[in-house]
Amino acid sequence: KPLPQGSRGHQVNSLALQISRAACLAAVTYFQYSKNMEMKQALTALSALGQATRLSIFRSLVEAGPQGRMAGELADALSVPAATLSFHLKELARAGLVAARPDGRFIWYRANLATMNGLVAYMSENCCRAQAKVACCAPITPKPRIVARTRLENPA
Repeated sequence: KPLPQGSRGHQVNSLALQISRAACLAAVTYFQYSKNMEMKQALTALSALGQATRLSIFRSLVEAGPQGRMAGELADALSVPAATLSFHLKELARAGLVAARPDGRFIWYRANLATMNGLVAYMSENCCRAQAKVACCAPITPKPRIVARTRLENPA
């Protein structure tokens, strides 16, 4: 049974309505904020990978797997001076793409595969949204490379 206009119950209902509106507005604001944060993180990662040396470093670390590589190995493999490598590794770490692990006098670096996979997921999140019935977003696996034979075999 609804309470009369001037009663305390009406004030409580009005307050509850204001709180629920504020909560709804906060939820919408949070959603927009978190979406913007995702975009900022993606932009940071993409800009870090948008430089040739950093992309080479990251690809080398992805190739190395979870164990990673020592900074000296990376510098030698990529023919990059130590100071330059340090600068680029710092940028990749700032973007969350690389993690460092000290080991005595050495530092091991590894690719943060979770961040890489998150970036790919973010990039393909809305893939084919306009064409809901088309399965165009299936992962594409590369075809194996065909190796030419050096000699022909004679059938017997």
